[in-house]
Amino acid sequence: MALVQLETVDDPRLSDYRNLTDVQLRLAKEPAEGLYIAESSKVLRRAIDAGHAPRSFLLAPKWLPDLADVIARFPSVPAFVAPEATLEAITGFHLHRGALAAVHRPAPLPLADVLASARRVAVIEDMVDHTNLGAVFRSAAALGIDAVLLSPRSADPLYRRSVRVSMGSVFQVPWVRLRTWPDDLATVRRAGFTVAALALVPGARELGDFPAREQERLALMLGTEGEGLSSGALAEADVALTIPMHGGVDSLNVAAAAAVAFWECRYDDGARPAL
Repeated sequence: MALVQLETVDDPRLSDYRNLTDVQLRLAKEPAEGLYIAESSKVLRRAIDAGHAPRSFLLAPKWLPDLADVIARFPSVPAFVAPEATLEAITGFHLHRGALAAVHRPAPLPLADVLASARRVAVIEDMVDHTNLGAVFRSAAALGIDAVLLSPRSADPLYRRSVRVSMGSVFQVPWVRLRTWPDDLATVRRAGFTVAALALVPGARELGDFPAREQERLALMLGTEGEGLSSGALAEADVALTIPMHGGVDSLNVAAAAAVAFWECRYDDGARPAL
């Protein structure tokens, strides 16, 4: 293993890990430099299992036994080791899970290829909250969503918080960042998808009254918290759906609403995912 015992926090080889709590800096740096950060041994393993290539590892000594097999698979990739206090000084936060990896971003997937093999897709418009986006990906993986399509202004699925909240599901569910919004929705429809918008608008149908399982291909479209879907996105939808509320509650968090819709609209192939 290429273990490197760190002697100083100023080591220039650690640039991938500096200022991880500076969101705007990281959102500019990581895509431009073709990397993302995987946090925790479980997430790191899921990234490797998905075929993503590590650039380096950064971990506390106590995590070496747990990750020794992973590090050994990449003998030419440096594994930087330092006490937890040093790691905190480098990254800007306390690593509860004690291990990080800088990972090469995978190549973007072509929209046509992703749609060709999908029956159920989620379409996300301008969701900028990384926690919500990670939760949506985790539900998508668990509840039979074949792919996630993101509007150009949506958050980065490979930002550290999204990856962590999704528990690595962002590596499991194929995703595409759309280039032209909402015009790309026409491409989704031409691929044979019914586009269903989750929106509180006049004429919307209750989710339980919509024959979702009769739809061979269905795209479920969700907007951001508060503002919801734009008028342009709604104009491209074939139908608007709502989740009926009880107890005086007027709406759900978008991640919770996504989970409900994914389950209710799952493709009926006879399989029943375990809850």
